[in-house]
Amino acid sequence: MSHFVSTDWLNAHLNDPDVTIVDGTWHLPNAGRNAAAEFEAGHIPGAVQFDIDRIADTSAGLPHMLPDAATFALLAGALGLSAEKTIVVYDEYGLFSAPRVWWTLRVMGAADVKILEGGGPKWRTKNRPLETGPANPTLATFKAHRNDDAIASFDTVLSAIRSGGQILDARPAPRFAGAAPEPRPGLRAGHMPDARNLPFSDLIADGRLKAPQDLQAIIRNAGIDPSEPVITSCGSGVTAAVLALALDTIGASRVMLYDGSWAEWGARDDAPVETD
Repeated sequence: MSHFVSTDWLNAHLNDPDVTIVDGTWHLPNAGRNAAAEFEAGHIPGAVQFDIDRIADTSAGLPHMLPDAATFALLAGALGLSAEKTIVVYDEYGLFSAPRVWWTLRVMGAADVKILEGGGPKWRTKNRPLETGPANPTLATFKAHRNDDAIASFDTVLSAIRSGGQILDARPAPRFAGAAPEPRPGLRAGHMPDARNLPFSDLIADGRLKAPQDLQAIIRNAGIDPSEPVITSCGSGVTAAVLALALDTIGASRVMLYDGSWAEWGARDDAPVETD
């Protein structure tokens, strides 16, 4: 079963009451861009904006950590989201932050979450309709049930390192190696001991994931056995979801995402760090 829908499919379902459209665009803190302003300047008709920094545990001291189920239910319901409806997520990069929203919705119990292949850029190149201004959602009920088995904590990752578990890091190779600085100040450079690096962009072509057989080869070439448990990580838990999406696509069933990722690991003096 594909995790994606086409722009043709979504265009045909714009007025379908059982389909909710979500703009999950998020920008790195050093990008100098404003996702909310961009949404109001033009978005897919009927879409709501899912702000991962707001629909989060804002008391955690870390960026966009998952909230508890009750908080998520309240905020998702205010956006008009229902766990029983088909939810189509997109972002304005093509495929960057939408998988984080896909993962979040699934962890919280949404039954049918899809990603728009090509995202906003492909929608625009096809001259599909856009609307401006803020979203105007109808209040809904989202019955949230948080699946903590899909979420790795600092202690989970530390235990995996000590036991020889598999950790897959989605950051660009220079950041993984410790040769390039992190976009967030105050973090150490490098990676977790024995972690493997697979930059998330290596899995993407034309705004969607590469073919499953290619994903399988790329993931195995990175030193990961998808039949064994895998923890995905990145800078702050966003592009780690691209790895989780790819692993899910090829049938890996024991995948956890390290929600704190390097924003937590690189800030802790008690976290072991390696550089290449």
